[in-house]
Amino acid sequence: MKILICGAGIAGLTLANQLAPNHDVTVVEKAPGPRPQGYMIDFFGPGYDVAEKMDLLPSLTKAGYQVSEAAYLDETGRRRAGLPFDTFAKAVDAKLVSIMRPDLEAVLRSRLPASVDLRFGTSVRDIDASPDNVAVTLSDGSTVVADLLVGADGIHSAVRSLTFNSSDCLCYLGFHTAAYVFDDPSVHAQVGDRFCLTDTVGKQFGFYALRDGRVAAFTVHRTPDPTLPVDPQAAIRSVYADLGWVVPQALEACPGPADVYYDQVAQTVLPEWSRGCVVLIGDACHAVSLLAGQGASLGMAGAFVLAAQLDRTHSVREALTSYEELWRPVVEEKQQVARNGARWFLPASESHLRIRRAAMRLARVPGFSRYLAGTIAGKTTAVIKQL
Repeated sequence: MKILICGAGIAGLTLANQLAPNHDVTVVEKAPGPRPQGYMIDFFGPGYDVAEKMDLLPSLTKAGYQVSEAAYLDETGRRRAGLPFDTFAKAVDAKLVSIMRPDLEAVLRSRLPASVDLRFGTSVRDIDASPDNVAVTLSDGSTVVADLLVGADGIHSAVRSLTFNSSDCLCYLGFHTAAYVFDDPSVHAQVGDRFCLTDTVGKQFGFYALRDGRVAAFTVHRTPDPTLPVDPQAAIRSVYADLGWVVPQALEACPGPADVYYDQVAQTVLPEWSRGCVVLIGDACHAVSLLAGQGASLGMAGAFVLAAQLDRTHSVREALTSYEELWRPVVEEKQQVARNGARWFLPASESHLRIRRAAMRLARVPGFSRYLAGTIAGKTTAVIKQL
């Protein structure tokens, strides 16, 4: 089968790896090359099980980081609360890797078979679907006729907008977020092996120290307006200007728009994930948002489920139906977990901030700590283990 995948992120690369042995696979990515922007992610859940099946864990562990705790610090850098990472790791049976998103993509890219045609700087311009195939016009003027087009192009999916009536599919959750890396030896030394977060109301800065000496910064703030700023750098410097500790240094080092990831925090909710010979995977159809913390894991696992169905069933239509029946209940549960926890993800008031501090102190109590970590992780699923 000829399969065209739009998007060389985690979901798209996972799918390409799984399908390449038995199918003719082309992957197109609108970015000019591998994207350097992205968060440090705590990779666990069904995606971890997929990585184990794909024999990726040694490479992921090597690229990953050992984090001692998530520490909440006041404007002077004093620790106000924290959650030990080993507490959370135990709750997920130690199946956890902290890794930069670009590094996870690099591992997946390195495993692509030579038969996969990977084209950067190329996007989908037009889609002409028939019952039996789909003709896709690309930005370079060429046309690819495929048996299946897969939209793995993220929360603002071009494939989705060209194929589905999806103008209202994004459920905005009330936050903007950003991520970038910068050089500052002083900040790097103060962060150490922790994930450091400002203990603040309505807005928050987070930091990881990377092994190359740089610092990965993460931001999130509450805003009722989903509209993204024209200048992310200026917006970040304005919104977070009143925070203390090392935030002023991070703001000074904030790079220009090309080197900053900036987006709204939202979920993708669609009544159907496929139409004819076009199907969506990952954030394009089931973004769970930053609040759920498993977007990469679910994107990878969903791609694995789709690949398994394409190889097991007798027709594309049957495979797409089976994929959605198996995977939709899993992601809908994760989306609900995120919506339920939205008010506590980033405290909106001083009282909420105090409650969070108390919860972090209780996290050292064995029974409560496992409950708390289990709530963050959500329910486990046997779908991957059955494939």
